[in-house]
Amino acid sequence: MISNYIKIAIRNLLRNKVYSIINIAGLAVSIAACLLLYIIISYEMGYDTTQPNYNRIARIVTTDKFSDGISYSPGIPFPFTDAFRNDFPQIKCGALYCAFGSQVSVLKGDGKANQNFMENGVFYMEPQFFEVFTYKWLAGSANVLAEPNTAVLTKNMADKYFGNWKTAVGKFLKFDNSTTVRVAGILDDPSVHSDLPLQIMVSLITRKNNNKAQWADWHGLDGSYQMYLLLPAGVDATSVNKQLVTFNNKYLHTSFLSTRTNFLQPLQDVHFNTLFSNFGGHTTSRSKLTILGLIGFLIIIMAIINFVNLSTAKAVTRSKEIGVRKVLGGSRKQLFWQMMGETGIVVLISTALAIGIATLAIPYIKNVISIQESLNIFRLDIMMFVVAGFIIINFLAGVYPSLILSGFTPALALKNKITSATVGGILLRRGLVVTQFAASQMLIICTIIAISQMDFINNADLGFNKNGVLVLNSNNDSALLARQLNFKQKLLQLPGVQSVSFSSDVPSSENNWQSNFAYDHRPDEQFSAYLKFTDEDYFKTFGIKFIAGGPYSASDTMKEVVVNETMLKMLNVHNAQDAIGKQIHLGGKRHPWKTVVGVVKDFTNNSLRTTVKPLFMVSHRKEYNTTSIRFQSSNVKQTQSDIQSLWNKYFPEYAVTTSFFADNINDFYQQENQLSLMYKIAAGLAIFISCLGLYGLISFMTVQKTKEVGIRKVLGAGIGSIVYLFSKEFTFLICIAFAISAPIAFYFMHSWLSGFAFRINISISYFIIAIISSITIAWLTVGFQAFKAAMVKPIKSLRSE
Repeated sequence: MISNYIKIAIRNLLRNKVYSIINIAGLAVSIAACLLLYIIISYEMGYDTTQPNYNRIARIVTTDKFSDGISYSPGIPFPFTDAFRNDFPQIKCGALYCAFGSQVSVLKGDGKANQNFMENGVFYMEPQFFEVFTYKWLAGSANVLAEPNTAVLTKNMADKYFGNWKTAVGKFLKFDNSTTVRVAGILDDPSVHSDLPLQIMVSLITRKNNNKAQWADWHGLDGSYQMYLLLPAGVDATSVNKQLVTFNNKYLHTSFLSTRTNFLQPLQDVHFNTLFSNFGGHTTSRSKLTILGLIGFLIIIMAIINFVNLSTAKAVTRSKEIGVRKVLGGSRKQLFWQMMGETGIVVLISTALAIGIATLAIPYIKNVISIQESLNIFRLDIMMFVVAGFIIINFLAGVYPSLILSGFTPALALKNKITSATVGGILLRRGLVVTQFAASQMLIICTIIAISQMDFINNADLGFNKNGVLVLNSNNDSALLARQLNFKQKLLQLPGVQSVSFSSDVPSSENNWQSNFAYDHRPDEQFSAYLKFTDEDYFKTFGIKFIAGGPYSASDTMKEVVVNETMLKMLNVHNAQDAIGKQIHLGGKRHPWKTVVGVVKDFTNNSLRTTVKPLFMVSHRKEYNTTSIRFQSSNVKQTQSDIQSLWNKYFPEYAVTTSFFADNINDFYQQENQLSLMYKIAAGLAIFISCLGLYGLISFMTVQKTKEVGIRKVLGAGIGSIVYLFSKEFTFLICIAFAISAPIAFYFMHSWLSGFAFRINISISYFIIAIISSITIAWLTVGFQAFKAAMVKPIKSLRSE
């Protein structure tokens, strides 16, 4: 009997090729989309979960509450860890400092550099860090990091520097042309699926010895210095957070007590909290993953609705088959499982195609969302998801049509008195169409708003000119600084080079220094400010405008200061000119007072997700590790090559990385651009699936109404009225769907936009575009088939009469 059911199912698929293709294509594409979204979501949810004590690890983060908002930092003051270890001896903790953009030189036996590499992150860490996190050691142990001038490499980095990791121990590296360290340990390569991308680790005592005063300063706060801890069994974060209040009262300067809070952030939250950055440079909000999950749900529901609608609409053509089977003794139960089996075959074919589509799409998806790890679609959890999806889809898509078909009365079925209007209920079918269109319109509205917001960000007035600036990053030391000015003069002689500036950072970045300060000989202010070290040409290079005063004079040390508009607002200075000549001291009163010489128009000093922060800009050559070059050239590659050649001439012993500032700005919004792209893809799939369903339904309707169309034409109806006959119902259903989808889309997108300090207003035009697009697409789909039906000569339509 089962073999008979399978034969009949295959015959039905082949007999009704159009409907089979529509059902299989719709289900295959939607299952593939859901499978890819599951892979993305499970990947994002899996960060650092391989750590044995994942649920008990946390880091201490910092918030400072000011009158204009809250500042979030993953960092802590430099003396924090030693004090914490003293006051909380029962809690294991380990600190690490990440130096972004360090030069690593591989030394030969004579102590000279053999090769130079520019590495993104060198971690200076305590040996206690490995009491919190677990890694596999190939050589040495964590204890080697208790000694000054020692380093640990991962297997991959040791192979890169020395050819074979087994020969690396005992060899020497030099960091930033100043600090020589001995390789004393090798770690097995950790998973790249981590927010702690450990590759090069140097003992933290090495960095402390180079600047002991900094490590005793409770005023400074650097997001690159972080501390992780392992909570003892039975101890919860809430109790530690309460004790941290007392801890801060004991150690912090009184100026911070009313504004600063330190608390534990669980490791399982580090990847998902976009307020606090991480060393991996990649965070994903849980709301984004929820949206992706919702998109997958909507797409699969739309495909199931297509299947149910077409199956119930086509049921009338199988009424005689069902009637004969019942007359010959077939029970309703047997017929139900026969129909469920037929649905299962369709879903099985669709699932197999979906796996193939997903396999082909994975390389593209990895590139779009920057997944470094290899993805195996035949992983156990993915296959379990596929099997579970197959069962659920088979049930949702098959139960209702199977109940309808198996419930036919033999007498009515054999007399051909079952019509499409009575099968399954026309109201239910209309309701499913409305649901489908509501889902697709919601995705269309969300896509339009997301595209508009990203377009707004990309074209917003940032307060500086981001285009045409090449940024060179390197380390800085006295030898490099001594040659900087000559290098600058030669750069300015290159064709097209308009301006050159040295600084600690570009105008907009997430790598900002923070400092407390006092203004006009008043006590320390109750808020801190961002601090950038720049030369006098920085403002010209980036097109930053002054509203009072001007740039400071060329200087090797901090003597004069430029502030931004937000700083004056925070200080209640209403006239920018009044600030000129006032004095400021930074980072505690041990530093000399500096004179305000200029006020710049606010520019975005972080990203457009956050408001503009109060900012100081001072000249301090010791901190210049960024060279920014504004140029205008018809041959960009040649100019870049000339710049690189000059660098190699003046700084042959220094590695350098180059990038365009505009690209750096775009990287800020990688997550939003990814979500916007997902919306576009989802909207495209929604439209595709909706059109498939509409095409199937209208094809069936034209067959069912062949005689009606013929009679109308005989009575004088034109082609336009025939097309209108088929289109009017769907237009009405689309309008109902729009009334449902519009408020839901508004709610979701209003919530998403609230994550931006600078954002668009949700205009009614977005909704008008969405409904016009939906109606137009529906009319084109329906109109094509309706036009074909209207063009059939009445004599052919009525011939059977």
